[in-house]
Amino acid sequence: MSSSPVLKIDNLESYYGPIMAIRGVSLEVRQGQIVTILGANGAGKTTLLKTISGVMTPAKGTIELNNEPIAYLEADRIVKKGLVHVPEGREIFPLLSVYENVIIGAYTRNDKKQIADDLEMVYNYFPILKERGKQRAGTLSGGQQQMLAIARGLMSAPKVMLLDEPSLGLSPLLVEEIFTILKRLNKEQGVTMLLVEQNARVALGVADYGYVMEIGRIVMADDAKKLAASKDIQAFYLGVSEAGERGQKRYKQRKTWR
Repeated sequence: MSSSPVLKIDNLESYYGPIMAIRGVSLEVRQGQIVTILGANGAGKTTLLKTISGVMTPAKGTIELNNEPIAYLEADRIVKKGLVHVPEGREIFPLLSVYENVIIGAYTRNDKKQIADDLEMVYNYFPILKERGKQRAGTLSGGQQQMLAIARGLMSAPKVMLLDEPSLGLSPLLVEEIFTILKRLNKEQGVTMLLVEQNARVALGVADYGYVMEIGRIVMADDAKKLAASKDIQAFYLGVSEAGERGQKRYKQRKTWR
């Protein structure tokens, strides 16, 4: 894994009108990593991703992709540089076919042979999309639409993929399936990911490193395993208290005695 960050953010500030939503955020994502950002509703996670991807313009700070500044570029130019944003709520094109939605992801590219290869790669990870290729995207289930949004992002051949709440509104079984695929894409295809997720348990289960946001600031950062073991994280994000832990230990002991 590279020792230098592929995505580096320093002292970033972003506003909604007069309201400061991002307050001096700094973070790094290294090549080949999955980095997660945890936080409650209103912490600024989605705003941070929108600012990184050019949907919002920062008021202050720097964003670098492979040591190249991208903070004040238009969103389409940032995609061409190799950073793609899979937004919260999927935002697919419901009246277009599944295939049309997927192939739109490659609109900035002209390498036809590699596009065809990448399309087959995407279908290998999401075979249901090939099966439903002619179907209108809006008729897919929520889980299938999330797969479609990820597949569309992959077709841009990203250096870094930003994912905003991929578990939103999905059943636990579908969440497990999608995060298993994300982990495979990271390990097998080397896709670097910055993942915003309220489901802290599943996010920390796939991530290498994590940040915790509160009210627009980074308040904690560490290896994902260390964050998962933190009492604060367990209490606030994983729903585990010391009393609950003692109860679980007693339950396991009783099962052993039986």
